[in-house]
Amino acid sequence: MGNNTRRGHSTEEAHLIPAIRRFIESESAGGVVLALAALVALVVSNSGLAPLYRQFIELRGEVRIGGDWLVLSKPLLLWVNDLWMAVFFFVVGLEIKREVLAGELASVKQAALPALAALGGMVVPALIYVALNHGDAVALRGWAIPTATDIAFALGILMLLGPRVPASLKVFLTAVAIIDDLGAIIVIAAFYTAQLSVPMLLAAGVGVLLLFAMNRLRVMHMGLYVVVGLIVWVCVLKSGIHATLAGVATALAIPLSRPHSNPPRNAECSSPLETAEHALHPWVAFAVLPMFAFVNAGVNLDGVSLATVMQGVPLGIALGLVAGKAIGVFGASWLLIRCTGSALPAGATWRQFLGVCVLCGIGFTMSLFIGGLAFAGQGALFETQVKLGVLCGSLVAGVLGAALLLSAPTGAKR
Repeated sequence: MGNNTRRGHSTEEAHLIPAIRRFIESESAGGVVLALAALVALVVSNSGLAPLYRQFIELRGEVRIGGDWLVLSKPLLLWVNDLWMAVFFFVVGLEIKREVLAGELASVKQAALPALAALGGMVVPALIYVALNHGDAVALRGWAIPTATDIAFALGILMLLGPRVPASLKVFLTAVAIIDDLGAIIVIAAFYTAQLSVPMLLAAGVGVLLLFAMNRLRVMHMGLYVVVGLIVWVCVLKSGIHATLAGVATALAIPLSRPHSNPPRNAECSSPLETAEHALHPWVAFAVLPMFAFVNAGVNLDGVSLATVMQGVPLGIALGLVAGKAIGVFGASWLLIRCTGSALPAGATWRQFLGVCVLCGIGFTMSLFIGGLAFAGQGALFETQVKLGVLCGSLVAGVLGAALLLSAPTGAKR
């Protein structure tokens, strides 16, 4: 019986398809670079170089097409948050599509545990935040900030722990984070949208329809999707919906099937989706996200005290990330396992599973992004509070999660 169990675990770990393995390796290495970029931003913004840092993120860039027909003029901070992060969301959309159609989320049985865990990990942190800020209408705008999980940081910690963590838990964390990103996309579209421009929204809709028509016609040339996707991005930017959602819409139209002209025996041939995902992952992991961290994580700590961190917004974010994520992800998973007879990820113990659930509280990238949307135009005070809450909560969740995984018995079956 024991041999059969071990063979079953080995089979499941071997089932990690190359795309998932590349994803994990890229995200974990990128997590280290992401952490360094955030640390540099904190150091620089609290040194004599702070004025230069401010000038850098406010550096203005302008694109003009046809004279004054189309003018895009933004500081570097917004170019990164609107355009660079659209590339990040494009990759997220590719991952979601691949996982739903051909990966770990392709069946109800496979998707049930990470899906319910992700849902719990969004609901409980939001409730904690709302409970601590219910008397402040402006502060309540940040309810979604602690619902996010930063997969790069979380997987980076798991990879640093090496063989102590079963491969199945890395797959579980990846699936939870991908579903979590899908939830964040829905939240951004539904709750953080400014006044809409109907003509631009209709133009964006036409562009999206064209993308999916190209998919149905089996257009395989990525350049055509990129051109139409850029037009959709401009229309979405001008429509009032956050421009990064154009990245998701474009990604969902990219074909996952391989061209008919390729011989079936050629296993190395990739679909346009797989090719794009593989090509963009290094750029996102080592350029887009570190730049986002650098321009967004800089917070001046002059005058910051324990009383500052204990205010409603930073405390709600930090507690939501540390306690809310752990309770939500672990609690929802425990209920499903106990009530349906489902099993823990192969080779994992309950302590290891709890450690991974705590790591889901590292919300860095997406939490900062949602925080910027939630309190746009509300002043530097809210900006500082968001950064403090996200940084403190993510740091504590990372340390606690790693401690739980390190304290897990080493003799457990993997």
